[in-house]
Amino acid sequence: MSPARVHLCDGSDQENEMLLTQMVHSGTIIPVNKDIRPNSYVARSPLSDVARVEERTFICTENEEDAGFTNNWKEPEATQQQMTELFTDCMRGRTMYVVPFSMGPIGSEFSRIGVQITDSPYAVVSMRIMTRMGKEALDALGADGDFVPCVHSLGQPLTRGSADVPWPCDKDNKWIVHFPEQGRIWSYGSGYGGNALLGKKCLALRIASFMAREEGWLAEHMLIVGITNPEGDKKYVCGAFPSACGKTNLAMMNPNLPGWKVECVGDDIAWMRVKEGDGRLWAINPEAGFFGVAPGTSYKSNPNAMNMLKQNVIFTNVAIKPDGDVWWEDMTDEKPEQALSWLRTEWYPDQNTDAAHPNARFTVPASQCGVMDPNWESPEGVPVSAIVFGARRSSTMPLVYQARSWEHGVFMGATMNSETTAAAAGKRGVLRPDPFAMKPFCGYNMGDYFNHWLSFSERTDESQLPKIFHVNWFRKNSAGKFMWPGFGDNIRVIKWIFQRCDEDSVESDIATDSPIGFLPTEGSLDLSDLDVPAETMKSLFKVDPVEWKNEIARNQQFFDKFGDRLPARIQAQLDQLKTRIAQAEAAKPKQ
Repeated sequence: MSPARVHLCDGSDQENEMLLTQMVHSGTIIPVNKDIRPNSYVARSPLSDVARVEERTFICTENEEDAGFTNNWKEPEATQQQMTELFTDCMRGRTMYVVPFSMGPIGSEFSRIGVQITDSPYAVVSMRIMTRMGKEALDALGADGDFVPCVHSLGQPLTRGSADVPWPCDKDNKWIVHFPEQGRIWSYGSGYGGNALLGKKCLALRIASFMAREEGWLAEHMLIVGITNPEGDKKYVCGAFPSACGKTNLAMMNPNLPGWKVECVGDDIAWMRVKEGDGRLWAINPEAGFFGVAPGTSYKSNPNAMNMLKQNVIFTNVAIKPDGDVWWEDMTDEKPEQALSWLRTEWYPDQNTDAAHPNARFTVPASQCGVMDPNWESPEGVPVSAIVFGARRSSTMPLVYQARSWEHGVFMGATMNSETTAAAAGKRGVLRPDPFAMKPFCGYNMGDYFNHWLSFSERTDESQLPKIFHVNWFRKNSAGKFMWPGFGDNIRVIKWIFQRCDEDSVESDIATDSPIGFLPTEGSLDLSDLDVPAETMKSLFKVDPVEWKNEIARNQQFFDKFGDRLPARIQAQLDQLKTRIAQAEAAKPKQ
């Protein structure tokens, strides 16, 4: 790699200040007006480096089938040779930073240590926010501890006499490569968060999911929240949503029902295992910060997030107003009269372009969030009462429904389809399979992954496992408008889920059976002080047999690609759904 210098990171305030100052001088970051947002900065990347690059992300297992068709596979030995060639002299003229970090609270038996080497100071200061980074992690590792080696380079060495650029990267050559059987991560060519902060999706999901299968736990793309009702009863809920589909808003919800309280354990990743001697599933948030999507975040959608963004934030690809503060689409009701766009061009509100990139981000310490749960850093985690799957669906999926059993719930997760967002490179709004919101992040064959989930009903008494639900905040009417108000009113759905956690998975006064699972009975959803017409509520829970026949056909087409790696019980669940939908269609009165 031939770096000019090597720096072992200790995670101190002095080190962080040095790196921030260095990046200001190099033009990588711009200070935000310190009178408005103290100690905050804006970074801006080129067009070629704005999101996760799924088509350049690879799982390298000895056997291609062990990676599965949902992953891009490359042969390990040839890939290692190719990457070694790319890494040759890749850091020439730059500093190599050695970054020890812990995913999870220091000292927790749940936690994992990683060591990342990188030539990106932006990655270093971001890892300091997102992980427990520095001396404490190094001390926890000790002289002979296990760790995940993570190698990252921007892929733009500095030769003598050449000028540096504010955001170095290799615009034409990006590789994010995982070797799950060896527990290694190599990333080249990108400085963007998901490709460069290797503790996040790379370790905490792709590598950790492989570890979890081997060791009998779960590494999931899930938020974790504590919900307390007016009587003081508290339950913890995990939620799997694809990126940019409302995880952070739900994790920091400001509830619109009196007496209800939502506290955040984490907004993106959950590591869960059955606690010995307890039998329940317990979860930790392995991260220490938030890497959230800025556009759409506002005091209307997420006041708690806005309050935590008042200081100590690294913003990426947002706009800058004339007063030196940041701005992004839907941040305020009124657009600024002008701004400097993320592309470094003058922007005016009458232009048909975005001031901030749709995947613009904020990176901020979790400790700044005013609604963090008291147990968010508990070494043993928190007990999980419910798991909620959610996706961005304009039609078909009702506002909420419940699985009949753990097996049925696993099937619900396996059949998640969602409309794509700006969180990954590519076209937006395309409906695609995203099982468990893990399609981009599962580090092995997803058929085996489904089977691993099914196995938990054998690892503990099923009555001890969380109840499973599916929600859809994004259903639209014929005019293309969202029917459900969302945001703080989502507590009304969470309240029903909360109540169902105290009931058996059968029909009751608040739940009725349907072809797809249990739906709320009429009047069981708390709509007090909410102006949603009865006809709209009926549409939100409509189960249309024609739409569901198309859904079943789409899922069958997806399942067929798994071959013999698809668990028979998952196929059986689809067959049973097909039968129930056919019966519902036959029972429907003829028009």
